[in-house]
Amino acid sequence: MRAVLTRVTSAEVAVEGHVIGRIGPGLLALIGVTHSDDERVARSLAAKIAGIRILRDGDRDESSALQVGAEVLVVSQFTLYADVSHGRRPSWSGAAPGPVAEPLVQAVLEELRRLGISAQSGRFGARMAVSSVNDGPLTILIDAD
Repeated sequence: MRAVLTRVTSAEVAVEGHVIGRIGPGLLALIGVTHSDDERVARSLAAKIAGIRILRDGDRDESSALQVGAEVLVVSQFTLYADVSHGRRPSWSGAAPGPVAEPLVQAVLEELRRLGISAQSGRFGARMAVSSVNDGPLTILIDAD
């Protein structure tokens, strides 16, 4: 699994013009799933997201979502596994198919909540409009394995 985390002051995701997930200060987590991923990887990724120390707490940029009670917006993003090494057209062969990926993205969301994080989400497979106000900006890539 792969996640792109962006520290945000706010973020939201809408489907067909209706906001279905909205957070205040916290992290926007775009999540991609590949073929070899499983629930263990999903739980590990959720723990990394919850514990990564990139959030602000006063003047310090060294706090985690768990430490400061920040929210997380989880959005599935199969394009994180795009292969652009040949030609100009991306290949999506590295991304797991929906029936494999959807429960694993859901597992990340559920594990974040189990850890005590207030987490919202987009809708798997839907055409989503994601809006965010980046804080910093600070954006990092996490590979779960």
